[in-house]
Amino acid sequence: MENTYMHNPYRALPARQFWTPSVAMPARGMVDPVSRSRRILPHERIVSFGSCFAQHISQHLVARGLNYHMTESAPPGMDAALATARQYGLFSARYGNVYTPAQAEQLFDRAFGHFAPNDDPYWEKDGRWYDAFRPTVEPGGFADVATLLTDQKRHLTAVRALFEQADFFVFTLGLTEAWRNRRDGAVYPVAPGVVAGSFDSARHEFVNFSIDEVRASLFALIEKTRALNPRACFILTVSPVPLIATYEARSVLSATAYSKAVLRVAADEAERRYDEVYYFPAYEIVTSPAAGDRYWAPDLRSVRPEGVAHVMRAFDRHFVDAPAALPATRRPADVGCDDAATRPVCDEEVIVASLKRHED
Repeated sequence: MENTYMHNPYRALPARQFWTPSVAMPARGMVDPVSRSRRILPHERIVSFGSCFAQHISQHLVARGLNYHMTESAPPGMDAALATARQYGLFSARYGNVYTPAQAEQLFDRAFGHFAPNDDPYWEKDGRWYDAFRPTVEPGGFADVATLLTDQKRHLTAVRALFEQADFFVFTLGLTEAWRNRRDGAVYPVAPGVVAGSFDSARHEFVNFSIDEVRASLFALIEKTRALNPRACFILTVSPVPLIATYEARSVLSATAYSKAVLRVAADEAERRYDEVYYFPAYEIVTSPAAGDRYWAPDLRSVRPEGVAHVMRAFDRHFVDAPAALPATRRPADVGCDDAATRPVCDEEVIVASLKRHED
C-alpha cells in the first residue's frame, strides 16, 4: 500500500508556516512574522503617514540615518519647541494624523486639485481659525482665514512634492471610523466640535467604513500614486493601538476588533494585488500571544518601548539595507509611548481630552 504520509502537502513547508516553531518556541522578542519584503536602498526616499503609531516608524527611520524625506520643514529660525508644537517633522509633511485610506486618498486629490472641499473647510473657536483637515497642527489656531488658507496652500504644495518624489510610502492604517461632510464627502480626522467648530447633524455624519470602501480607497491611493510616480512602493502596516472611543452603540473592544480586521484584510488584499506593495506585520508583533502583556502600558492602549523595539528590529531585518549603528543616545528601545519626549501626537486622544475639559 502506498505511503500516503510521504505525500502530505504540509511536509515540506518551512518552519515559519507552523505555529509552534515560529510563535511558541522563539524568545518573545524574536518572533518574526514578516513574509515578504524588499530592501530600502540608501538613496531611496522614504515618506510616512498614518495613525499615531506611524510616528514610531518615522522616528526610527530618522534615527537609523535613512533617507527620510520631508518636504515641509519649520521656517528658518523657528524655536525648536515651537516647531515641535506645530508638528513640523512629525511626518514627512505637516498633515497630522491620517487615520483612514479615505482621508489619505482625499489628501492626494486635494494636493493635485482633483478635490476641493466646498463646505466647512475650516472651523472657528474663540475667534481663532482651524484647518478642518489638520485641526491640531496649529496650537491655538490661525489668526484669520486668510492666514489659514495661505498656510494650507503651502502645505498642499509640500504634499504634492512628496507624492512626486518619494520611493517608499510607509502608511500605517489606524481606523475605519470617521466623520465626513454630508454635502461634499470631505473626510475629517476628528469630528467637528472636538477641537473647534461645532457639530451639525445636517452637515456632518459619522461613518464606519466597510471593507469594500476601505479597499476601494486604498487601491485608488496606490494606483493614483503609481500613475504619477511609477517607482513608488508602499509598505502598509496596521496600528496595534486600540480605538480610544467608538461612536457606535457597542463595546469599544468589539469596535476595535472590527476596525483592525477590516484594515488588515484591506492591506492583505493590496499586497496580493500589487507587486509594489508590502505588508509589514507590526500589528501581529505587538498583539501576539507570545508577547503576552509585556508590550502594553497600564492603560492597555499605549505600546511600551519594548514592543516598539521588537517591531523596529523586524523592520530593520527585512527592509533596511546594511543598517548603520544607532548613536548611543538614540536606540530603538528608547522610542515608545512611555517616553514623553517621543510620545506620539494622536488627534484621536482629543476626543477624551475635550470631554474632560467640559466636565471640569
